[in-house]
Amino acid sequence: MTATPVLEFRGVNAGYAGSVILQDLSFAILPGETVGLVGRNGAGKSTTLMSVYGVPTVTGEILVDGEPVGRRAHVPTARGVSLVPQGKRIFGNLTVEENILLGRASGRPTTWSTDDLYQLFPNLARGRKRPGTSLSGGEQQMLAIARALMAGPSLLMLDEPTEGLAPVIIDAIVEALKEIRSRGTALLLVEQHIGMIQKVADRYLALRKGRLAGEGPVSQLGDRAVQELIAL
Repeated sequence: MTATPVLEFRGVNAGYAGSVILQDLSFAILPGETVGLVGRNGAGKSTTLMSVYGVPTVTGEILVDGEPVGRRAHVPTARGVSLVPQGKRIFGNLTVEENILLGRASGRPTTWSTDDLYQLFPNLARGRKRPGTSLSGGEQQMLAIARALMAGPSLLMLDEPTEGLAPVIIDAIVEALKEIRSRGTALLLVEQHIGMIQKVADRYLALRKGRLAGEGPVSQLGDRAVQELIAL
């Protein structure tokens, strides 16, 4: 018996102010799997993530755990989808720990405690009483991931989590994502850093001009034909 996808797009079209970004997009993410969403800038990767919350104008069906989410932004979070957006969106008037605890606003049960998250990201433990925005860029990214995990997601979506970060921080985030997936959380990862996707993901979905241009195991991302297809 096939498992119910944690996230499924069925013929989704999405855009802003009359401009179409996604066109007839269909795919599914299964429980516990890690998928890399790749493509050149402007292909529609971030729009795909935001479509789950109905931010662009969306037609077609988006389902979480087999149920349509409609156009209510709170529904995906309540059903177990967490997003780590570009820009991190850390609250400077709150401490590191207070930023993490905001994740509990979803009301979902979670297997993650603050101690678990400090073990996952030791830098956060050392700065737990500091303002969130006093952290380095890499530490703020860790904080954004920790806050998203505190919401108890079955699916964690990340939008360019390594953008602008030093290699040593990227390595730390890669190891953290491996630990997260080992605890059964599915991951949907938008990332230009193809080497990272190859280290973390099971398979890839490739977007080109808002359409699904290809998909397969991450081992194929090294193939020249695939790289040319998605213009990486």
